[in-house]
Amino acid sequence: MTEQQPQPQEGGLTTRPPHSPHPSHRHADWMFGGVYGTVLASALIAALHQDGEDFTPFYDASWVLVTAATAGLAHGYAHHMASHREGSGRRRWRLLARALWDEWPLVVATLPTVLLLAAAGLGDWDAYDVTAGGLGLNTALLFGWGALVALRVGHRLGRALMFGLADAAIGLAIIAANALIK
Repeated sequence: MTEQQPQPQEGGLTTRPPHSPHPSHRHADWMFGGVYGTVLASALIAALHQDGEDFTPFYDASWVLVTAATAGLAHGYAHHMASHREGSGRRRWRLLARALWDEWPLVVATLPTVLLLAAAGLGDWDAYDVTAGGLGLNTALLFGWGALVALRVGHRLGRALMFGLADAAIGLAIIAANALIK
């Protein structure tokens, strides 16, 4: 694979393209947000409810969404600032908007947890069962994200499943931490 060469711009300046030209790497970029968002949702569902406190699933769901949106904005802004390039104000704003938009998978990946919490609020479900179910669901999703990313970037099935297990280990670590801390 050859790296794309810098492109000449007006005034003799050169810039590198902001994303890898290989399509599978672009898919891996948005799937990264899926893994990150799922880990974030797992940590939040584990942390938001404390034994002995009232279970507030709608409140918890709103905090998962607010935290995901804030993390996406911060992550996109940090990427933009780290790759800051010279150019017009309009171009910089457009690049910032693009960097922020690229964070949508992070927010979307938290939706299974948000929907689970909303269903728990509607169904008056037990807090322990919701937390355990959410952590289990997110661990399974992490396995799926890891295997899917590995397949999309060209790994064979066996190796992709190993990547899935590695991602699922993050979910298991959150489950273990939740059990030890609480």
